Amino acid sequence: MDLGEADPKGLIRESYRIEGITASECRSILVDWALSLPTGSGFVDHARILLAVYGKDAPDHPMTVVLTDALSAPEAPRRRGGRAARVPGG
Repeated sequence: MDLGEADPKGLIRESYRIEGITASECRSILVDWALSLPTGSGFVDHARILLAVYGKDAPDHPMTVVLTDALSAPEAPRRRGGRAARVPGG
């Protein structure tokens, strides 16, 4: 896979060029980027390529942080509710 496949519209590339971009703006761009990927393509593989190309030279850039966070495994869901939540004293 090449960089053109990983970032077909150049959204991630351009985000690294925007001076003063915020993490919130980077998250929005990441969603747009993910939606532009072909169905069934590997989000993780694409994101790793982008980090290797763009993130290595900008480790503190908000997009590097957002991409890294997107690759992190989500926390295991915790059970909420049930009887203990409805009955006082457990």
